[in-house]
Amino acid sequence: MQNSYRLSIAHINDTHSNFEPSPVQFSLTTEQQSYKLVTNSGGYARLGFQIDQARQQAVQQQTPFLFLHGGDSFQGTLYFREFQGAANAHLLNLLKPDAMVLGNHEIDAGNSPVQAFLNRIDFPVLAGNMDLSHEDRLKVGRLYGHPMLYDFDDSSETAKVLIKPFHDTKMAIIGITLDQMRLIARPDPDTDFVNAIDTTRATIARLHHQGIKHIIVLSHLGLDQDRELAQQVDGISLIVGGHSHTLQGQMSNIGLSNIPYAETINSTPILHAGKYAETLGLAEIIFDNQGCVTELIGNNYFMIDSQIHVSDAQGQTASPAVTQSLIAQLLAHPSIKDDQHDDGIHQVIHSQYRPALDALENQILAHIPRDFVHTRLPSKHLPHGSEIAPWVSRSMYKAAKNIEPDIDFALHNAGGVRQSLNKGQLSLADVVGRILPFELPLTLYQIMGKYVIEALESSINRATNNGIVGTGAGSFPYPYGLRYFYDGKQIKGQRITQIEIYKQDQWQALEPDKLYIGVSSSYTAAGKEGYDALLHAHWQQAMTSQTLPEAFIDFVSLHGHLIEDQLFTNVHYISHREDKSKHE
Repeated sequence: MQNSYRLSIAHINDTHSNFEPSPVQFSLTTEQQSYKLVTNSGGYARLGFQIDQARQQAVQQQTPFLFLHGGDSFQGTLYFREFQGAANAHLLNLLKPDAMVLGNHEIDAGNSPVQAFLNRIDFPVLAGNMDLSHEDRLKVGRLYGHPMLYDFDDSSETAKVLIKPFHDTKMAIIGITLDQMRLIARPDPDTDFVNAIDTTRATIARLHHQGIKHIIVLSHLGLDQDRELAQQVDGISLIVGGHSHTLQGQMSNIGLSNIPYAETINSTPILHAGKYAETLGLAEIIFDNQGCVTELIGNNYFMIDSQIHVSDAQGQTASPAVTQSLIAQLLAHPSIKDDQHDDGIHQVIHSQYRPALDALENQILAHIPRDFVHTRLPSKHLPHGSEIAPWVSRSMYKAAKNIEPDIDFALHNAGGVRQSLNKGQLSLADVVGRILPFELPLTLYQIMGKYVIEALESSINRATNNGIVGTGAGSFPYPYGLRYFYDGKQIKGQRITQIEIYKQDQWQALEPDKLYIGVSSSYTAAGKEGYDALLHAHWQQAMTSQTLPEAFIDFVSLHGHLIEDQLFTNVHYISHREDKSKHE
């Protein structure tokens, strides 16, 4: 038996149908002045080139190579809206992953789209805690028994595992996804997701019994739950994750995250690679003969355009000398690669799929006077959170008022908004393909004030893991016509310290026992992600005439000029985390 086992790995996650390069922004400082550097990064053609380079290098070094996807390939852009997963399967096949874990957005519309995806792909999808033992064997869209799906084996109560040859031994890859799937997605009623930690522990015990010690968990749990998994389960060699859109790497000097790449918990390194195919994780790993990582060298890499726009804090274009200096500084950063791409993948995207999107790109809705940044949680830089989510809620309110004149408030979750609203021309494609890609119907409901309070606290607790294991920051609430004050340091049930509703041109206290009329997406109104208190509504009524993106399109088309104004500040948030007044 060898003493040392080397592996090369490439990994991506939460790509969300971003086949073309995505806008990215860096912040650099020179002569005590801060500048924004705006360009585009990633996309499948650039990923393809870099992954192929890493694969060839591994062959030359006679090192095993893995390329893994941490889930959530579906949703996110016009490509998914137009092609419903067929383009995702085709282009992922061209990237040649060894495996992908099932993400929550893969199962947004039930089991049938997953089956269609599985029928098209050349690589396995791992979902080791997805229990299909009770699935109707005769139904359309059945997943049970599909050869490309590694689900839960109810006979052994362990995950079905992908086994790869690895030097003189074997390597196992276990796919584990959210066991809270029913709270945030829409799997078929006969599909269950069993406990992630218990399944992983039992599966590792079985693998150890078989003499397999080199074990990778390919996870779609998010960084916090990956940390918990690593802490509670011994014997995991490596976790490659997704779901939380976490960009690991020391990037504070370019204005981004400062989170260690391969954070290690209980001797288990955890790898995440950001979002939207903007970045690629690459690592060289050495294991001992017991499967423990003894050395790991790696990073996440942007793959950026040659064209980079540099502007100062006032939005003015920087001088040529400053521009040249800052671009050179950015290109020298260890997390930056250039725009080399795989020409074959580029041609497939632009000849087979891009033409269908061009017409939507040319439909201009409004001119946006400044950037409106979207962040899921409040932060030190954005203490009231997202700048665009409240405008989305306002558009829902406006649409609902046409049907229900007595509407009191709108309430939307942060995860339903996918990107920031950038300065300049706003096209139809920007809205339905990037900012609001989920075509969710709107739902009106009448509800007592106390349940609104309960829904707000519960959804924030879940978004911030404040005494509750959440499903990601996407549940954080952004209202319109309603403002709240949340203090995470208070005891559970008393964290909404003040809540008011805007009526008769003034803020008034929301009364717990009074009935109010609200509007939310059908997803939120169905009680997903901590909003289960909304199920106490006296009545709910689907607004069949308009979806969430349609409401925003109508609002922007008629009232786009208003977006330059400031909305009432309606989110006041104190984190429960020690020594921090804002969640960072």
